[in-house]
Amino acid sequence: MSDLAARPEGAAARPRSPRRGLLLLVVGLAGFVTTLDNTVVTVALPTLQAELGASLAALEWVVTGYVLTFAGLMLAGGRLADVYGRRRVLVAGLAVFTAASLAAGLATSAGVLVAARLVQGCGAALILPAMLAVVSVGNDDRQRSAGVAVWMASGAGALALGPVVGGYLTQHFHWSWVFLLNVPLGVLVIALTVVAVPESRDESAARVDVPGVATSVVVLSAGTFALTFGAELGWTSPVIVAAAAVTVVAAAVFVAVERFGADPMVDLALFRARAFTGGVIAQVLWGLGVNGVFFFTALFLQGVLGFSPTMSGLAFVPLALLVVAVTPLVPYIERRLGAGRTVALGLLLVAGGMAAVGFLRPGDGWADLLPAVCVIGVGSALTMPLGSAVLGAVPESRAGVAGGVFSVAREMSGLFGIAVVGVIVSGSASFTTGYATGLLTAAALVVVGAAVSLVTLR
Repeated sequence: MSDLAARPEGAAARPRSPRRGLLLLVVGLAGFVTTLDNTVVTVALPTLQAELGASLAALEWVVTGYVLTFAGLMLAGGRLADVYGRRRVLVAGLAVFTAASLAAGLATSAGVLVAARLVQGCGAALILPAMLAVVSVGNDDRQRSAGVAVWMASGAGALALGPVVGGYLTQHFHWSWVFLLNVPLGVLVIALTVVAVPESRDESAARVDVPGVATSVVVLSAGTFALTFGAELGWTSPVIVAAAAVTVVAAAVFVAVERFGADPMVDLALFRARAFTGGVIAQVLWGLGVNGVFFFTALFLQGVLGFSPTMSGLAFVPLALLVVAVTPLVPYIERRLGAGRTVALGLLLVAGGMAAVGFLRPGDGWADLLPAVCVIGVGSALTMPLGSAVLGAVPESRAGVAGGVFSVAREMSGLFGIAVVGVIVSGSASFTTGYATGLLTAAALVVVGAAVSLVTLR
C-alpha cells in the first residue's frame, strides 16, 4: 500500500462494542432506506397517476428526480462530510431525507411530490458518502470490511424487496406509506447515529472547495440527466446533446480545478493508489453490467416468461437472501484467497449467472430461473471486499470523498448500463433477442471487471 494510504487518525476514533453493533445497525438501516427509494415507488406509479392526476412526465420525474439529485450531489456530500464532520453531515442528511419523505407522503399534487423526491435525493447524497466514511475512519481492515458488508447486504436487500414492499403497501394500505415508512426509520437512525457514531473530520481542511463542488454538481447532474432521458428524448435530440456537451466541458473544468486548486475536493493523487483506481474501475464495470440488466429483467420476466407482477418482484428475493446469508462468510474466504481473488471470483459468478439468464426462452419458468439467480446472489456477496479495498486505500482525511467517488461510480455506472442495454434492446429485431444480447454484453463487462480486480486488489 502506498504512503497515501497512511491512516493517521487511527485508534482515537475507534468505536467499542456494543456501540460497534449499533454503528453497524446505523449503516444497515441508512443503506437500506436510501437504496429502497430507488425502486420502491415504481409499483405505485399507476395509483399515483389515478389519485394525483399526474401526467406521464410527472411520474417519470417522481422516479428520476431522486436519482438526479442523489447522483449529482454525492461528491459534494463526501467533501462536506470530511470538512464539517462525518456524523454531523450524516445526521443532517438523515434529517433532510426524513423530512422530505414526510412531505412526499403528505403530497396532494404531483408537483409537491416531485419536489419532495428531489429533496430526498439531496438528503441521500449526504447520507451515503458520510456513512461510508464512518465505516472507514478509525477502523481496522476487519471492522471496515464488516461495515462495507453490512452496507452491501442492506443495499441488495433493498433493491430486491423494493418492488415487493411498494406493491404490498400500495395494495393493502395507501401509496403514501411508500414514503411515510421512511419517517419512523429515519428518526430511529438519527437517534442511533447520535449515540453510536463518533465524530471525525479532516482537521487539515480549512474550507470547502467551492469551484470543485460546483463543477462536480454540474458534471454529475448533466450526465445523469442525459443518461436518464436519452432513450426517451432521443440520443441525438438537442436537449440530450446539449446535456452531454455540458457534461464533457464541465468535467474538463473540474479536472483542471482539482489539479491546480489549493485545497481540492477530490485530490487526483488518490488515483495513484492502485487499489483505489482498480476498485473504482471494477465497480463501474460491475454497475454497467448488473444494473443495466436488472432494469429490463422485470419486462423480460413478465413479457417473455409470463410471470405475474408479484412473481416478477419475488424473483429477486432469493438473490437478496443469498447476499445476506453468504456475506458473513466472505471475510473467511477473503483471508484465504485475498481481496483480489475473492472479488474476481464473485464477479465471474455474477457474469455466469447473467449469461445463464440470457439463454432462457418462452416457456421456461421459475425452476429454470432460480439457479441463475442464486449464482448471481452468491457472486454479489463475494464482491464485498471491493468497497473495503477502495476505502482502505486512501487516507482517513479523505474518507468522505473516497466514499463519494465510490458511490458515484456505483450510481452513474448503473445509469450508463441502463442506457447501453436500452440501445441494444431497441436496436434488435425483438425484445427477447435484444435482452439476451444485452445480458451477454453486460456479462462480458463484468468479466473485465473481474480481471481488473485480480490485478489491482491485494
